[in-house]
Amino acid sequence: MRILIGCDTFAPDLNGAAAFAKRLGAGMVQRGHEVHVLAPATREAGPGVFAEEHEGQSMTVHRIPSYSWPTHPWFRFMMPFTIRRHAKQAVRTAKPDVVHVQSHIVAGRGLFPVAKKAGIRLAGTSHSMPENIVQHAPPHTPQWFVDFVVGAQWRSARKLFGMADVVTSPTQSSADYFEKMTGLTDVIAVSNGIETSDYTPSFAPRTGNRIVFVGRLDDEKHIDELVEATARLDPALDVQVDIIGAGEAREKLQAQARELGIAERIHFLGKVSDAELRRTLTSATVFAMPSRAELQCIAAMEAEASALPVVAANAMALPHLVRDGVNGHLYEPGDIDGFVRGLTDVLTATPERLDAMKRASLAIVAEHSMAHTLDVFEAIYLDQAIPSAPIPPAASAEPAADSDRTSR
Repeated sequence: MRILIGCDTFAPDLNGAAAFAKRLGAGMVQRGHEVHVLAPATREAGPGVFAEEHEGQSMTVHRIPSYSWPTHPWFRFMMPFTIRRHAKQAVRTAKPDVVHVQSHIVAGRGLFPVAKKAGIRLAGTSHSMPENIVQHAPPHTPQWFVDFVVGAQWRSARKLFGMADVVTSPTQSSADYFEKMTGLTDVIAVSNGIETSDYTPSFAPRTGNRIVFVGRLDDEKHIDELVEATARLDPALDVQVDIIGAGEAREKLQAQARELGIAERIHFLGKVSDAELRRTLTSATVFAMPSRAELQCIAAMEAEASALPVVAANAMALPHLVRDGVNGHLYEPGDIDGFVRGLTDVLTATPERLDAMKRASLAIVAEHSMAHTLDVFEAIYLDQAIPSAPIPPAASAEPAADSDRTSR
């Protein structure tokens, strides 16, 4: 097939939607399909049509003129008033058998109606909520205007995703919420998926207590709760925290760590290579995710593929990945003491119980293999029956046998 993927954010952006689009495109190329991507131009290369390599696979990327968002450090947006013209050009060039739109905000405004008019099979995936997007509005924006924008975006989502032959969202909870807010029905939950084999689980004995967080350093991630929880942990645990990611909240978080007297224990690693990310996950003790707006949370899946227990906010999609008391803990958003209790329980667990949590994480993430995600989207593109999910191994809470406790 010739597949055209439409994105409002794509590599080199670092976020869940961009990461999914990149892996989806690379996976389809690896399966023998021809992939085109419509995405914002980068600051460095500018607009044009480029042969780009992502995840070791070559695809054609149609980079559309884009502009910096004034209140965001890296996000670039395409102009909604010209996107249809660019979408027409991309469709004429790619001649796709199927168009898969990842966002209605700008890319979808062009690709949904253009593909619909041309009679091309249409798939749409919702990766974001308008409520999250307006957090990047200029300071002191009136609440009435924010509410108006949120309502307008949901109405736009209904109109544009309503053109699609199939609509998906990464989890059942996000699919249910999308249906509630748009009035659309039959939205299918399809995991974003990860290549679990890319990550290295380790059952080697811990040499220290390390907490890791991976994600954008934005207010919506509530990383301040992790910093506050770290300050309340028993000093005897000698906890170190690795924060991977970039964003405008970094300086504020660093100031918070200094005020709490724990600056030497909070390590802001910034953007790192895939190899360094995987090494950091493998060597950590527990993964923390305080965000309340995750539609799936690829970072948590990467941690679980590295055999890490997870302590996360009990919100949106995170309960799909964290089974309280089995592979980690859930805490109520804003309950710092509950966050501390969850982290403490993991950090003080016996080797046998820690191994049980690690194995439970591996079992849970087995349901989210990229291979199955690609199977599902191939079936959607071809208008075929959607294949059943693989049956994961049991998430046993029993201690592992000593002979199994080896480093991999």
